[in-house]
Amino acid sequence: MEFGQDRDLPDAGPRLFDEAERFIELFHAENEIAGSSARVLQIRREIEADGTYRHTVAELAFAARVAWRNSSRCIGRLYWQSLRVRDRRHVRSAAEVAAECVAHLREATNAGRVRPLVTVFAPDAPDRPGPRILSAQLVAYAGYPGHADASHADASHAGHAGDVLGDPASVRLTTLARQLGWPGPSEPGRFDVLPLLVRAPGAAPTWQELPPDAVLEVPLRHPAYDWFADLGLRWYAVPVISNMRLEAGGIRYPAAPFNGWYMCTEIGSRDLGDSGRYNELPRVAARMGLDATDDLSLWKDRAMTELNAAVLYSFRAAGVTITDHHTESVRFLRHLEIEAKHGRACPADWSWIVPPAASSATGVFHRYYDDFDQRPNFYRNQEP
Repeated sequence: MEFGQDRDLPDAGPRLFDEAERFIELFHAENEIAGSSARVLQIRREIEADGTYRHTVAELAFAARVAWRNSSRCIGRLYWQSLRVRDRRHVRSAAEVAAECVAHLREATNAGRVRPLVTVFAPDAPDRPGPRILSAQLVAYAGYPGHADASHADASHAGHAGDVLGDPASVRLTTLARQLGWPGPSEPGRFDVLPLLVRAPGAAPTWQELPPDAVLEVPLRHPAYDWFADLGLRWYAVPVISNMRLEAGGIRYPAAPFNGWYMCTEIGSRDLGDSGRYNELPRVAARMGLDATDDLSLWKDRAMTELNAAVLYSFRAAGVTITDHHTESVRFLRHLEIEAKHGRACPADWSWIVPPAASSATGVFHRYYDDFDQRPNFYRNQEP
């Protein structure tokens, strides 16, 4: 459809208008709503006047849900339409962003019955960028460099970042938080909740402490091994990704924290199991009496299985929503069937869709996928 020449638009206008037009046509087609031509004309006039345009509430909700549907690294997309959208586009200050993030945590946690949720803050606009959340997730555990982790003294930890107490993945953010004035606990520990790091437009980053009642944590124990509780392991209930931006129709929302619920292997196999993270497999193997000096004993496989069993058991015992990789494999294949029935291509990254435990025992392992960029979508922001 034609609405004049692109040269009549501001510099970024032609590209923005083209993306906006594609998005509006998608929105109207999937929702069976008439009047896309009139809406596109309205958007063109907004872009001519202001260099940008504003999504309606319905368009924003659709954008966020389809962005989840298009996230090629996520196995849990079957329920993309259930995503709840909190429209907070009026919020720009760091303190207000932090307060809304706390509200997001409480609403998503829902006393353990985790809700898929996204909170969308102010978008980038010409000469007026939106706020950024520097934290990778709203909840994360600190990583203190230069501290020996005494809990690993009873096991061999080749390749482990032994001079880090806590989560090695959080060292950079922990260092930044301290540079910004976060005092941290008087006695650093392995599972200290980091403050939220937020940067308002044109301002330096600030840190905001998360209220303890907003962060639900689950102590880990095992259904068969009483000694497992003595390891002192725990994990937080809701994974809210907060360092990705939502892009839809040419509009960029740099702060749009979103969550589903955990799959056990995310915690057991990766967060706690990876040698570059908490590296708990050697400790679990030692308590199980396995020979960790001989890979032929399959000690890593056996320890990882029990670690995942403990995560599943503990979350369920605490009444916190969690799923397993076998269930999600079946659900994802169902999602592919539904998308194909609707004539939609489904991007997927095999290396992320296939779970890190019992991979070939899941249906998603035994096929190939096309991985491509399809918008709306979530994209990772540049690290601080």
